[in-house]
Amino acid sequence: MQKIYHLSTCDTCKRIIKDLAPSNGFLLQDIKHHHIDSKQLEALRALSGSYQALFSKRARLYKERALKEQTLSEQDYKELLLEHYTFLKRPVIVNQDEIFIGNSKKAVAQAKISLQNK
Repeated sequence: MQKIYHLSTCDTCKRIIKDLAPSNGFLLQDIKHHHIDSKQLEALRALSGSYQALFSKRARLYKERALKEQTLSEQDYKELLLEHYTFLKRPVIVNQDEIFIGNSKKAVAQAKISLQNK
């Protein structure tokens, strides 16, 4: 699978996608308009190793709900990710059996190398 989960309204996601210049084989899924379903989330968890790795603690709802004050389980992360798209760390880039999560320079650089090699 070659897919990028992103927000079309996010300037950072747009910049990263433009920089990566993914091939035509890549599918782009705007998570605001096409929410991640449980099957997709399971596939992402299998690649990343946990739901927590996919979870954004920078989301507005994370702060509004005072989730920082709670001890969240993997099941909690899963439910929150399925509940609202803003909890997904973006972008999530899947290139075959590799996953790159978020917009850190390191993650983007690794994704770029992966895309160039496959």
